[in-house]
Amino acid sequence: MNKSKIRNKIIKLRKKKTNKNLKIDSDKFFSFLTKNRYNLETLGGYYPSNFEIDDLEILELSKKKDYKTSLPIIKKNNQMDFFEWSNDDPLKINKYGIPEPISLKILYPDILLVPLVAYDKDLNRLGYGGGFYDRVIKKLRQEKPEIKFIGVGHSKLQLQQIPVDEHDEKLDAVIY
Repeated sequence: MNKSKIRNKIIKLRKKKTNKNLKIDSDKFFSFLTKNRYNLETLGGYYPSNFEIDDLEILELSKKKDYKTSLPIIKKNNQMDFFEWSNDDPLKINKYGIPEPISLKILYPDILLVPLVAYDKDLNRLGYGGGFYDRVIKKLRQEKPEIKFIGVGHSKLQLQQIPVDEHDEKLDAVIY
């Protein structure tokens, strides 16, 4: 089955089975970081939409623990950058209907939470097909190689194998 068919099937199931966004277990998340010795000063996240796993509570808790937080802004040529943000900051709605920070301060994370439609045991990620995260992961790996990219999903989103193209970027881990 090709990526588009897999994506459409999973998104339909996700909408049918879920009436709200699921959340990340914060204790499990911070334990995961400690266990894997991931250095955290700045946590990058996303604003959940389309029944994605909700990471906003993790971002808020990170801010309370004196970590910096950032969210993406989609720019021209389908590029993304991450900008400083906290739960009290205003947001604007982008052309895709997704809230983005108004901040102009670029802030690249040490750990980036990555939304996904599905993933496999080899940490390949299936997203929405626009390549936004593949491009930003590739760019950030070159600019800041120590960044960790953690997919946010749940075990029901794990597939045996996802078709991989040359532009696809692997994750460092998936937490659910």
